[in-house]
Amino acid sequence: MPLSLEIVTPERAVFKDTVDHVVLPTEHGGEIDVLPGHIPLMAMIEPGQLTFYKDGKADSIAIDRGFIEVINDVVSVLTEAAIEVEQIDPASLDAARQRAEAALKEAREAGEDPEVLEELETKARFAVVQKLIRERR
Repeated sequence: MPLSLEIVTPERAVFKDTVDHVVLPTEHGGEIDVLPGHIPLMAMIEPGQLTFYKDGKADSIAIDRGFIEVINDVVSVLTEAAIEVEQIDPASLDAARQRAEAALKEAREAGEDPEVLEELETKARFAVVQKLIRERR
């Protein structure tokens, strides 16, 4: 029996399909492997690579921090950002990271609202995560 995997960000549903199993990074530095019949689970996830397997083939999605919920073979990933690894443009990653870090520095110096700082930190962090994952391939 396959798993139903759905990955959702605040902006959109990034992925929804049936898969054989899912591996993703957790808050405490380890990974979890979710297989059919997994016990109910809710956990915080860290930025990194979510890998899912279907018909013997592995695919990856870069994810930011968020939560995973597993109930009755439905794996729901709620994350601040996600992008399929094949869609990552390596040429633009450094520029995106530099822009995000510069905007974050400027916002900190200006005493910007904590919510704005959090959003800028997320953008910078996610650019770094994408680059690391893309370089591994």
